[in-house]
Amino acid sequence: MRDDTTPDTPKKNIVHFNPWRDFNDAAPQVDVFGDEPDPEQIAQFMQVVFGYCDGLIPVRSFIDKGQGIDGRPHNIWLEADQAAPEKMSTFATWASREGAAVYVIPGTVAAPGQAKAAEILQMQTVVVDLDTGDIAAKRAHMERHLGAPTMVVESGGVTPEGQRKAHIWWTLTEPAEGDDIARVCRLRGDIAAKVGGDMHFRSAHQPIRVAGSVYYKNSLKTQVRIVEMNADRERDLAEFIEAVTDMPPAPGVSMQPEFSHPDKPAMDDVLVTPVREGAQDDWSRFEGASAAIGHFIRMVHEGRMTKDEGWEGICGYNAAMLRPQWPVERLKRESERLWNRHVEKYGPPLIRLESGAPGPAEMPAFTLGALLDDQSPMPEDIIAPRVLTPGGLLVLGGAPKVGKSDLLISWLVHMAAGVPFLGFTPPRPLRIFYLQAEIQYHYLRERLKQIALPPEVLAAARDTFVATPKLKMLLDNEGSVQVARAVQTAFPEAPVDILCIDPIRNLFDGGPDGGGENDNTAMMFFLKERVEVLRDHIDPDCGVILIHHTKKLSKQQVKDDPFLALSGASALRGFYTSGLILHRPDEDCSQRKLEIELRNGPALPPKVIDKVGGQWVEINPMNERLVRADLGARHDAERARKGEVIVTILMDEALKGKIYTMTQFAEAFENKAGLSGAAGIRDRLNVLTTKGVVKFVKGQAASALGLPSDRSKYGYLCVEEMVLVTGEEAIDSETGEVLPKAIQILPSHYKCPQTGAVLPVENPAVWVYAEGKDP
Repeated sequence: MRDDTTPDTPKKNIVHFNPWRDFNDAAPQVDVFGDEPDPEQIAQFMQVVFGYCDGLIPVRSFIDKGQGIDGRPHNIWLEADQAAPEKMSTFATWASREGAAVYVIPGTVAAPGQAKAAEILQMQTVVVDLDTGDIAAKRAHMERHLGAPTMVVESGGVTPEGQRKAHIWWTLTEPAEGDDIARVCRLRGDIAAKVGGDMHFRSAHQPIRVAGSVYYKNSLKTQVRIVEMNADRERDLAEFIEAVTDMPPAPGVSMQPEFSHPDKPAMDDVLVTPVREGAQDDWSRFEGASAAIGHFIRMVHEGRMTKDEGWEGICGYNAAMLRPQWPVERLKRESERLWNRHVEKYGPPLIRLESGAPGPAEMPAFTLGALLDDQSPMPEDIIAPRVLTPGGLLVLGGAPKVGKSDLLISWLVHMAAGVPFLGFTPPRPLRIFYLQAEIQYHYLRERLKQIALPPEVLAAARDTFVATPKLKMLLDNEGSVQVARAVQTAFPEAPVDILCIDPIRNLFDGGPDGGGENDNTAMMFFLKERVEVLRDHIDPDCGVILIHHTKKLSKQQVKDDPFLALSGASALRGFYTSGLILHRPDEDCSQRKLEIELRNGPALPPKVIDKVGGQWVEINPMNERLVRADLGARHDAERARKGEVIVTILMDEALKGKIYTMTQFAEAFENKAGLSGAAGIRDRLNVLTTKGVVKFVKGQAASALGLPSDRSKYGYLCVEEMVLVTGEEAIDSETGEVLPKAIQILPSHYKCPQTGAVLPVENPAVWVYAEGKDP
């Protein structure tokens, strides 16, 4: 039975509200047989949605429709800490008694009273609300392309077809902050658009029901239930964005946007239809002017127009369509009023950079004769030979962990020092701005210190190489302004020579439609409206380097056309002036191959590169196997294995008191321990003795060790740290233990690697290998 008595004091774990103050005009009508809030589900929900977040959680309760009672909304803010689940459970219990539903904004804010989109500080989940159509088919489509979600909640509602409405949740590996919140919201909208979900979740402040609370609607009372929980399922934001980008629309879902509302005229009609005073037309002058001003304000706010262009558009509409025109002062007042309202609702505007690209009226064109007669010198390469030309775009691609960042940093530092690197030559020390979004500050400085660079190169590049720590931003309008200011601040006296963006994926902005890297339209938007506009704003002759990931291809596909491996849209390859692909043809070999494709110069052969002594060097391609390379590598490994087996056997046999000449060893171990015949063993021993891995004990040195005399050319075989058990016994002076007597075998002779002659060892205690040979 329900206890309607009122205690003397409110419970301590409810904050910012009095749980016993009724806000309904009518007495609550509760189904005593209905579901009640479930504290365990509420705790699970709070962990998934807020477990990593700091700050305050905006919570809201109000009376759902269809109950026949009224009431005002009630808002509280809970601290996102360990006590939050218990406080939420208490609040949900109180709300249930009042017939009210419980919602949260799935993000945290800084202070009580805040709940606007611009005030959200952290979000750790991506959610989609499925409330129409075939819910089961939509869930299956998402799970097939995006993987299992962290949590699935049945919200309580039922579609006309009888399916239960659902909220699908994915937890991120870390809370999104700053510009990443916009990426999360765009991601929520993209998923909803592709499966036919609720598009309201494009907004950061869209509330959602709390799992474990009670759903009241249309005389129905039921629990908001968790029906699936995969608590360990978390997604990296960048990888999840890529997965959503690759996900096709669900069957029957159209991606064509609807720009007009059925109750309002289409914006295209507003902008071209005259409006007379006195309400003589379908809409008034005020309605037309407000709609047109609002349209241009949105364009400016989103960075699709400059402020001057927006004001020109407003004035043009006023002059062409309003009969009579509004006075300029009234136009300004109305524009400022609507602008302030728009900024208050949607946050600060995005400022658009002006492009220096020529417009149609100033498009250059030259006759064949003019081009042939122009004898002026060619512009100087930024990086020769024609790898990066003035105003050019270079794309460097490579798989993760192939050494792309290490190679890039070494290359850029050499260019900043004015020193050639792997055959790439700068005309002078270059001013380089390295815009990177992968490595945090402390790990960036650690990596720069770990990369082995000549001291003179580091000294020359100290002031001409400028790098950012890991950035959490998109290269959209606002991000472009920040980058332009940072570059100009870094190099105030002279323009930058190279702007390097690493990687594309973490900074990609596909434009107003929110397309991903696999969308050719979005990629062209990013290249033309973001990268080119930023470059033209900084310096039209500045070279740009973009770092990109590659997708998985077979070795044969990479061999046939390595540039097909670049991730994303094919538009990227048609746009750049230079392309470089770093890949490892053989995973068991440390060497990498750098493929080069040029638009502005003659083809360059691929470079085989490797790290030697911590520094990148170019390997002579003449030393690279061209025919049956895999088979040759296996033979190399087999020969190395046999050499190691021979050395091990010699060591083990000496501990048994046995020592061999070359002929004796070959005959004794023929076809044993994975070795070949006697001739093959002699061949391996000849190689090992030439390299200095195996040496000899002969003549007086052998007699001094008590070894029987031998008439062979070489004597007995000896390896480094070889110990021979003599068969005699020795007594340990400390323990009295009787042990086999062992003596260390030192070489007396070695084979000269140049002549093959057997020569005396100068110092038997120091083991010397042939020059340039590894043991």
